[in-house]
Amino acid sequence: MELLEKLNWRYATKAMNGETVPQEKVDKIIEAARLAPTSSGLQPFEIIVITNAKVKQQIRPVAWDQSVITECSHLLVFAAWDTYTAERINYMFDLTNNIRGFKNEGWENYRQQLLNSYPQKDTEENFNHAAKQAYIALGIAMVAAAYEKVDTTPMEGFDAEAVDKILGLKEKGLRSTVMLTLGYRAPKEDWLDDLEKVRKPIEDLITLID
Repeated sequence: MELLEKLNWRYATKAMNGETVPQEKVDKIIEAARLAPTSSGLQPFEIIVITNAKVKQQIRPVAWDQSVITECSHLLVFAAWDTYTAERINYMFDLTNNIRGFKNEGWENYRQQLLNSYPQKDTEENFNHAAKQAYIALGIAMVAAAYEKVDTTPMEGFDAEAVDKILGLKEKGLRSTVMLTLGYRAPKEDWLDDLEKVRKPIEDLITLID
């Protein structure tokens, strides 16, 4: 119930007060995102954590001039791989083997299946698949933030190419997918603050097949 209460408390905050989120809380939120499940365990994305005021100011005009970008404590940019490569796939499989301390025949066979599949696919198809994995991490980060009583605003409303250029993501083989602000709400400036949360009734959302 405690988690559900905190999820009911959270909303897409429209105005933040500029207060800094304690690093301990930020670390927990990022760690939760790191622990998110991803397809084949590849984690095909990186999270760019921005606290630099000048960089936030550069991003704000290419993100519908949303004030929370410059008002937030931390701006997280979830940047997906631009495609799957043999090098990226092998890195994660080798990392798994090193951490677990052994090689598994079935696991190595699965590695070959992925190597024979992803790198041969269309780049845009691979990026779209990687972006979906980044969204899983985004969701878990938002849940973790709510648990820590940190406000968030998820954002798709931005010029991805412009953000990529500002952050130099193309050179890293990354493309910005979605952004998340971390901070604290400014109730007097936020028109959503005192409004009731609206969600579909459970019977309109869930279909039970038993």
